[in-house]
Amino acid sequence: MAFRQAKWDEPIIFELSKYRKQGLIVDDEFKKYSEDALKEIPNDYLRARDDLNMPSLSEVEVIRHFTRLSQMAYGIDVGPVPLGSCTMKYNPKICEELASDRRVTDIHPYQDEETVQGILEVVYLLQKWLAELTGADVCTIQPPAGASGEFVGALMIKKYHMDRGEEQRTEMIIPDSAHGSNPASAVMAGFKVVRVPATPKGDTDINAIKAVVSDKTAGIMLTNPSTLGLFESKILEIADIIHNAGGLLYYDGANLNAILGLVRPCDMGFDVVHLNLHKTFAAPHGGGGPGAGAICAKGELKNYIPVPLVDYDGRKYYLKYDIPKSIGRITWFYGNIVPAVKSFIYLASLGPLVREVAEISVLNTNYFMKKVTKLPGIDLIYGRDRWRKHEVVLSFEKLHKETGVTAEDVAKALLDRGFHAPTIYFPLIVPEAHMVELTESETKENIDSLVNAYAEIIQLAYKDPEKLKASPRNTSISRLNNIVANALKTVTPSFKFISRVRSVIKTDKT
Repeated sequence: MAFRQAKWDEPIIFELSKYRKQGLIVDDEFKKYSEDALKEIPNDYLRARDDLNMPSLSEVEVIRHFTRLSQMAYGIDVGPVPLGSCTMKYNPKICEELASDRRVTDIHPYQDEETVQGILEVVYLLQKWLAELTGADVCTIQPPAGASGEFVGALMIKKYHMDRGEEQRTEMIIPDSAHGSNPASAVMAGFKVVRVPATPKGDTDINAIKAVVSDKTAGIMLTNPSTLGLFESKILEIADIIHNAGGLLYYDGANLNAILGLVRPCDMGFDVVHLNLHKTFAAPHGGGGPGAGAICAKGELKNYIPVPLVDYDGRKYYLKYDIPKSIGRITWFYGNIVPAVKSFIYLASLGPLVREVAEISVLNTNYFMKKVTKLPGIDLIYGRDRWRKHEVVLSFEKLHKETGVTAEDVAKALLDRGFHAPTIYFPLIVPEAHMVELTESETKENIDSLVNAYAEIIQLAYKDPEKLKASPRNTSISRLNNIVANALKTVTPSFKFISRVRSVIKTDKT
């Protein structure tokens, strides 16, 4: 089974445009109405004095163009998206349907609390459920994204120490197997990052932690299981070391899918927990966003959680601002409500079966690991003899040395075989890395197909590496020139610039 995409070279809509083509006939009465309305707008507010540079196409051309683009798109509804640490799972359609109900989408954030009791109850229950799943005392869905949740956790730790008069605690310990944005979040909160390595078994090095912990230590930011897909076997010892030094533990929930319903982060000793509703709890992210980075806290840190929380007084649900040590509001209103509604429905549908999310995810990833590591050229750098949790990081360093084929070449070749490529070259401590996460959504047949694709690619790498390096050939755009493609991120391109870049990319010129 493969999820092949047809090869097209679809022009951008301006390239399809022909002068004076028309997709809509506007009568004279509407034209006059538009012209009169335009006169009412002050000149200072007009963005364009001349005709807008709009493409000219017939209606059928517009429909066919965007339909072709939709057929070229790849997503979780087409096939597996094994992006490690992203938890790209299938999003149940019942969640999408109910979250788009007008009773959700038409609520105005300035409505009186009495008129939005239903949505406040949803948020209240979701807070309670997330707190229970993490072992925390309180939870808020206010942070509007995952990185925002990380930042909030770091700010809570910072204010906690400041309130205790310990302004010298300026260091945040972060393992090199942590989630990628943890160092950035710590620095933004004003901390100096202290890096500690992983042992060959894949655990965070206890001796390295002991060597750097001091009265400057504010805390440690951990992802457990780590980005290597390995559970920190000495997490309780780590918690004791940090707490005994006066620091706190922050839990990055990027990998919670591996332990959901089985282990609770706060039971491991974590003081603040960030969760990605758009990962573990099936509210789409990426093109299906927006995200939501819920924050849960336990013990003393519960007094620092952002306001408002949704609370219940026995008669009605209300927004609670009375948290004296709170770091304050992080975003407007209640947070990103639509993802929260999707996550609420997801959890309500699963109920006590929520632990099967983790069980099946772990089963899928270990099944994949055992099969794919039998292939030549693939290695596990850390914890070779250990079971993985939600993801596994493969190293193609051996393949690269023996054939010249890189991890990127393998990823491009997966595209030709109809699969979305996994995360590559991360974590940085694994050379020529593929970080593969197979969620509970995937079937044995899909996993077998992915393994077969890897087998076919590796066979070709040893037989004809130059042919493999020309991948992809079966996609809408052939192999990109990475330098030119990355340059597109730093400019606001014009139509002429886009056309020029397209021609350069096609010929792979610099």
